[in-house]
Amino acid sequence: MRGGVAELQARSGRAPRLMVLEAGGDDAGAAYRQALRAAARVGVEVEVRRLPPDDAASALEAVRDAGQDPAVDAMVVIAPLPRGWDEGAFALAVNPDKDVDGVHPLNAGLGAAARRCLQPSTPAAAIRLLEAHGVELAGSRAVVVGRSAVVGRPLARMLLDRDATVTVCHSRTRDLGAETRRAELLLVAAGRPGLIVPDMVRPGATVVDIGTNVDAAGNLVGDVAPGVGAVAGALTPVPGGVGPVTTAILMEHVWEAALWHLRS
Repeated sequence: MRGGVAELQARSGRAPRLMVLEAGGDDAGAAYRQALRAAARVGVEVEVRRLPPDDAASALEAVRDAGQDPAVDAMVVIAPLPRGWDEGAFALAVNPDKDVDGVHPLNAGLGAAARRCLQPSTPAAAIRLLEAHGVELAGSRAVVVGRSAVVGRPLARMLLDRDATVTVCHSRTRDLGAETRRAELLLVAAGRPGLIVPDMVRPGATVVDIGTNVDAAGNLVGDVAPGVGAVAGALTPVPGGVGPVTTAILMEHVWEAALWHLRS
């Protein structure tokens, strides 16, 4: 990756540049700490821009401006946005050619049609992790807990594209445990710490914990209770697991967007 970035820099005369825009109250530096460190290691420049949290119209204009800035190769708008803001409008405001987290409807549509595009980094990381460890996806009974537009839904689609049989569970699922106990492959991205407990897991199942929550002590914890490790055949840790792979994929996407920018 570092070699590819160096080659790109030699050709363009500058390093690839990622713009991170945030307004949701969480410090973008904290939210993207791993990405910022990874960017420094591979030679990607990152600018964190704080959007005005009390002015959605100005924030939306700032996102559009970043998308049109020729010095910006890639961009990410950090969710969640402040309460009452139209997340769909912000997704539309992202330049689809610089959309390294796959939120623009054009990229979401291309992904749904199994066409080449930059996929959302987190679900792509979950798939990459499973494939790297030789987990058989084709024909497997997979259950995804969570239906967000940036993780749960695209993750279900990516699993379908790899011939898994997929069930998506959410807050209105009547008997969550009954569904999760059927899963050979359980992927959890609900944003609720400790949601999945041992008796909700099929013995020997592969469990991917995509949750990132902060507990009362300030520790990063997942959506899966620690005791699940004694039941599952494999369980990804939090922190670790999906997070570092997400960061690596995000850097790959920045490189791809910068390469496309250079060629256009």
